Amino acid sequence: MSMLHTPGHGAVLNPFVMVEDAAGLITFVSEVFDVGETPEAHTEMPDGKLIHSELRLGSVDLMIVDRLDGWPLRPGLLQVWVTDVATVQKRAAERGARIVTEPTPFYGETTVGRMLDPWQNLWWLYAPAPGQPDPAPHWDDEGGDTIFTTLDAALRTLR
Repeated sequence: MSMLHTPGHGAVLNPFVMVEDAAGLITFVSEVFDVGETPEAHTEMPDGKLIHSELRLGSVDLMIVDRLDGWPLRPGLLQVWVTDVATVQKRAAERGARIVTEPTPFYGETTVGRMLDPWQNLWWLYAPAPGQPDPAPHWDDEGGDTIFTTLDAALRTLR
């Protein structure tokens, strides 16, 4: 994939989510991840509905819009690298998110955790964990391990 066709500051792939109350989700993301909305990207319809917004997380723009009448909701499945999974989950839970997977050792010297925000976006949070050994796969009696079973249970609650 060539970077020649992207703006100098842009990523090749940027997620776009469509929710009810885009302004609320913008506030949530801003406070949880300590990022700001890109002011020049903020575009409202005459009725105040948000038709475009961007928040920069690292080198990627998360774009958020309000669902308009007749449009489907399109929450996202989003992966974010953070420095401390537990701290981010705590800030998110204080703002209405549900913790799906507590911080758990994962492969490649990482820790993973998941959360479901009030707009039904499911966030995978990864943090470096140098020196942490890869976990030994552990399957319980129901055919899953923590990483799988918590994801499965969360996805089955979404409609």
